[in-house]
Amino acid sequence: MAVNHQWDVIAPFHIDVTVAASDIDRLDHVNNAAYLRFMERAAWAHTEALGLTWETYRALDAACVVRRHEIDYLAAAHIDQPLRIATWIESNDQRLAMWRRFQIRRDLTGATIFRAATQYVTITLSNGRPRRMPREFAEAYRVHDG
Repeated sequence: MAVNHQWDVIAPFHIDVTVAASDIDRLDHVNNAAYLRFMERAAWAHTEALGLTWETYRALDAACVVRRHEIDYLAAAHIDQPLRIATWIESNDQRLAMWRRFQIRRDLTGATIFRAATQYVTITLSNGRPRRMPREFAEAYRVHDG
């Protein structure tokens, strides 16, 4: 099987992390839950880069919450390894839901070690009920062709 040294999309948003001791489990590799934390960090950094902040969410009384994760762990990561976590909006129905993709690569080799897709739904922040996506979300979380 060939090693993927490319992103799955052209020019995704990305952040860099270095695997910390707190990310390591008893098997001496990054714990499954740590990948979810990496995804959350990348998603929030991307959201803020798109111009939406927590203050925006509060002012709109709206938030995007996870409904579903689909995760493929392709190879292990270890302590002190630099990783690059990429994310992008794959689809957005402009009403309630969107899908965000993630890809994690080893920074030194470029090898892809992880892929995931997360479905988010829009809720009213003050009561947790589903709601129509505010215009600001529909505009910021649109699909980019690259």
